[in-house]
Order: sequence, then structure tokens, then C-alpha cells
Amino acid sequence: MTDAPTIVWFRQDLRLADNPALARAAKSGAPVLALYVLDDETEGPWRLGGASRWWLHHALTALDKDLRRLGTSLTLRQGPADRVVMDLVDEVGAASVTWNRCYEPGARERDARLKAALKARGIDVTSHNAALLFEPWTVSTQDDKPYRVFTPFWRACLNLPEPAAPERAPARLTGPADQPASEAIEDWALLPTAPDWAGGLRETWQPGEAAAAARLDAFLDGAIDGYGTLRNRPDIDGTSRLSPHLHFGEIGPRQIWHAVKARLANNGPNSTESSAWSFLRELGWREFSTNLLYHFPRLPTEPLDQRFADFPWGARDDKALSAWQGGLTGYPIVDAGMRQLYAIGWMHNRVRMIVASFLIKDLMIPWQQGEAWFWDTLVDADLANNAASWQWVAGCGADAAPYFRVFNPVLQGEKFDADGTYVRRWVPELSSLPNRYIHKPWEAPADALKAAGVTLGETYPLPLVNHADARKAALNAYETVKASA
Repeated sequence: MTDAPTIVWFRQDLRLADNPALARAAKSGAPVLALYVLDDETEGPWRLGGASRWWLHHALTALDKDLRRLGTSLTLRQGPADRVVMDLVDEVGAASVTWNRCYEPGARERDARLKAALKARGIDVTSHNAALLFEPWTVSTQDDKPYRVFTPFWRACLNLPEPAAPERAPARLTGPADQPASEAIEDWALLPTAPDWAGGLRETWQPGEAAAAARLDAFLDGAIDGYGTLRNRPDIDGTSRLSPHLHFGEIGPRQIWHAVKARLANNGPNSTESSAWSFLRELGWREFSTNLLYHFPRLPTEPLDQRFADFPWGARDDKALSAWQGGLTGYPIVDAGMRQLYAIGWMHNRVRMIVASFLIKDLMIPWQQGEAWFWDTLVDADLANNAASWQWVAGCGADAAPYFRVFNPVLQGEKFDADGTYVRRWVPELSSLPNRYIHKPWEAPADALKAAGVTLGETYPLPLVNHADARKAALNAYETVKASA
């Protein structure tokens, strides 16, 4: 055993269990110095958004409590992470540094620089996989190229060796003899104050590793049984809501994978099996998005299909964008989704597709503007997932929905929220409308509107656009893309 500490640099892995970097440090016998760096400079335009900063505050607080129970604590520092880590190595005389890998372009470049600098100083440095089932360089086509279509990608993943079983959290950690000074998380001002818009987040979410494990257990004991058929229903609680815990690494995909597989093994083949595999397939989409970002680092800003680089978007319309952001488009399912997003920092995945299609194809606003709004307002904002999903809806990404697939917000609402439960929850001014008009209030007769207390254009907006006309305009714009191919 050595007195020189090992620095464990926490990033998107804010947990103790199934944390390879922490496990390696614990097994070394050296004192463990747990570090988190708030590095807004490396992230550049993709610095953490407001909702993510709220989550981070509470996630770090929970992690510090967990570390203290094991015998050490979390050191917080702010600044360019490579410089902060190098300075801390000198400050505490660290003999080694270890971390779990990130896959965003800026993080990869920074980590490569730091690893080279540490090795040049004779510091032992290692990195590990804590975030993925299958790392990007392990999955490729027979021509050794990255997959651009999900189904063969996922098939290739399932033909690889089973993901390793997750490791338990260390039973005990020894902190450094002289714990370095830590910045106070309150000084990072991660929480909103004026105004405090986070009330819905506080009521909805509990960040932290223990909360993530509890959410997984509750899902496996309940909603997973109907996941395959009910996951598209925003009016019921039919999804796991694990996405923010996954993004911040409060739970890892290996833990989820093996927990689901264990449930299948215990229950034997039954109706749950297809739902369980449907859920694991969603983990596969997360893997696919990360794979795309790794191989195509401009994914967040540029269309993967370069034919769309000169797409004829509509004239800049800040009023329409603001109406979409505020849930005031006049289309109830769209407005419900956008209000849910702002209230709780999360939106049902089916509704994410609906609101994205509306922004891109009804309002003809570039997908990057929707991506930026989601980045700031989602508690599960993930660079790879966010970029890949927006490009999927826009028709310009990998395995994309064809551009001519334009979601009809009325039909989508009637199909997936038939009795309007979701709309009534998030657009309460329409709550008294009969079911037949809840997704198209402009068609309601005057007496039905009066009885429901709805005055179109006053208590609830008229539609921003006529969907049928907007769809034709979008398809005409797409014809110019095809003609330039």
C-alpha cells in the first residue's frame, strides 16, 4: 500500500456500483481522492443546460453522501478539466489517475491530451468503460465501417460476447491523509433562483444512485410487463424514466441489462419476454446514438445526410418558435408535451417525436433550434441521443424516418391519448372539452366551447398553421433536396 493517492475523476458515472475506475482505485489499496470537475469551457456551446445543472447539483450531493459513508468525500473543482486534474496531481502528489470514458468529441480530445501529459510525467493513468454495453470501436460492419442503420447494428451487438456482469460497490474506501480543499457546490449556482422554475423537477425526480436503483426495481416489478404495447402511451406511466439516471451515470447499462435478463431467467418464457426485449432494444438505440456521435462528431450541428445542408427552411420566425417552446401552438398534443417538458424537465418519447415533427415540418424551423431547446430543458439531455433523435425526425440522420413522414398532431393525439388524459393534465384550459374535440378544439361547435369555458384565440390559441397546408409546404421543400441529389 502507498500513501500517494489515486485520483478517481468522476464524470458521467456518478455512482459507486459498477464503476470500473472506482473499483480499480479501491483494489489498489491506495487512498482514493474522488474528484468532480465542472468544465464548462471544454463543453463550449454544449455546456450543461439549466435542467441538467439542477440534476447535477443533487446528483453530486447524493454522491458525496455515499462516498462519506465509505470513508472518503468528493472534491469539487471548477475550470478546464485537464488543467484542474494536472494541478491536483501536483497538489496531492498523486501516483495515478483513473476515469471512465466519455464519448463526446470535446471530451475525447481533452482526455487524450490529459492522458498523454500524465504519462509524460510518469503518472499511471487508466480509463474504463462504465457507460456502454458495447463501445463504439467494437461494433462495425464487415467492411470495418460504422453502422448507419439501427437493426443490423443491434443484431451485430447481440452477436458480441455478453456484457460483463456489474461489480458491487466497494465496501470501504480510504481517503487521503490530507483531504484537499473542495469548492462548495452552492457556489456553483447550479440551481435556479430568480425565478425558481424547478418546482416540478423537485416534485418529480430524486437524483442519486439509490433513487436510480429504486426506479429500476419499480419498473421491473410493474410497467415492464406491458412495455412493448404501452410505451407509446403518454397518458399512462408505462416507461422506466431511467434516462436521466443513465445519462448522469447513477445507474449503468450493464446493471439494467443484467437485471432485465435475470428477470427473464426467473420468470421463464411468457408474455413479459417480448416487452423485456423491447425495453432492452431501447438501450440499443442509446448505444446506436453514441456510436454515431463517436464516428460522426459533427452530428450535433450538421446533417448526416449532406443533401439537407442547404434545405430551404422557412423565414426566421421567432414568434412561432416561442409559441412552440411555450406550448401555445394551438395543437393540444404538441402543447401538452412542451408544457410537460418545461414543468418536469422530461417528455414522453412518443410526444418528443410529435413535437419535433411539428417544429421541423409544420413550422419549417431548423431541427438544430429544437435540439438546443431540448438541451436546455431536459434533465436527460444527452448530446448523442439528442442530436441523433432530432436528425431522425428531420429525415437527415442515420436510419432516419423519411422526411415525407410528417406526424399529424391530431391523429397522433387521437391514437395515443384517445380520451385526452395526457392533454387534460398539461393543458388544463381544455380539460372540460368532450373527447371528440380534445385534440382539435377548433372543430368544436360554439356551444361545446362555451360549456367547456374555452374561447379560442383568448383562453387557448388558434392553430399556428393549418397542418394540411404545412405538410404540403414541407413536402415541396423536400422535393428540392431530392432534386439536388
